[in-house]
Amino acid sequence: MSGPLPEGAQRERRRQAFVRAAGWADAVVEPLTGDASFRRYWRLRRGGRSLILMDAPPGRESAADFVAVAQLLRTAGLSAPAIHHAAADGFLLLEDFGDATFTRLLNQGADAHDLYALAVDALIVLRQRVQLSTLPTLRRLSAPVLLDQVELLTQWYLPLAGGGVPHESAAAAWRAAWTEVLAGRPAEPETLVLYDYHVDNLIRLTDRSAVAACGLLDFQDAVKGPALFDLVSLLRDVRRDVPPDLAQAMQARYRAAFAPMGDGDFDHAAALWALQRNCRILGTFARLCVRDGKPGYLAFLPRVWRLVAEDAAHPALSPVREWLDRHVPPPARHITPPEAGRG
Repeated sequence: MSGPLPEGAQRERRRQAFVRAAGWADAVVEPLTGDASFRRYWRLRRGGRSLILMDAPPGRESAADFVAVAQLLRTAGLSAPAIHHAAADGFLLLEDFGDATFTRLLNQGADAHDLYALAVDALIVLRQRVQLSTLPTLRRLSAPVLLDQVELLTQWYLPLAGGGVPHESAAAAWRAAWTEVLAGRPAEPETLVLYDYHVDNLIRLTDRSAVAACGLLDFQDAVKGPALFDLVSLLRDVRRDVPPDLAQAMQARYRAAFAPMGDGDFDHAAALWALQRNCRILGTFARLCVRDGKPGYLAFLPRVWRLVAEDAAHPALSPVREWLDRHVPPPARHITPPEAGRG
């Protein structure tokens, strides 16, 4: 008698059953490149139509949150993929926005100012129109959550960099440094934060106008949080250099849409959220390498560390800068991906 199917085979069988139930069993299936999450994607083609199949495994990803946020964004006049079919076990059939990501367009020579302006305008509309009260269960980027995130650096990055597991006192000092800088952050409005807002996750939709021309992807981890978080995710991107003059112009564009925030408070908040995000990313990239066998993200480390150094230079963030200087000296800020290190 045969035993139970392995977990991967069970998931594959469920995926095929979902596609049949949705009426797309005869579609041509094309695997799409994955991301840094546990999600997987396929494009289904049939009779001149196409949809995107997303597999968000329960317990690791929340398809329900994705559906709820997508509806909220669409109600606000923003372009999130329409949900064509959904199942309780984490499978979704989504509107296909195509492949014209901002990253691809920029690499092809598209006007960077126009694309970044469209991305910033979408954030302005999101902040103006989205009512957080409609998503009461969405988690908040509270201080404990932010502290847990930056601890990925001590848990994953330092061991991979050869420093071993940090002594308990060093890990406690890291948390204390962040507790101090978070306590001193400027007052800032709270809004819906899409969390991974960067040019890889934005698509130009040529059949739509104004902010609807900005297709929004990968908001699975959306949270309630500070208004500047997504803006600095876009402009302090670990995957792509944004020229300083362009970044300044986009910051000015965003600020012009809202009640004035003093230059000192704005610069302080922007540096804080960029530094917090990128310290978390250092730990995340290390974890992807060690735990998930995805070393390719280590290629971004030089840019991540440059951004970290620039933002940590803000005077209000000196406790974090001093800890990094002491515990992660320059030699530990470079890690050779395992494949590149093989002879």
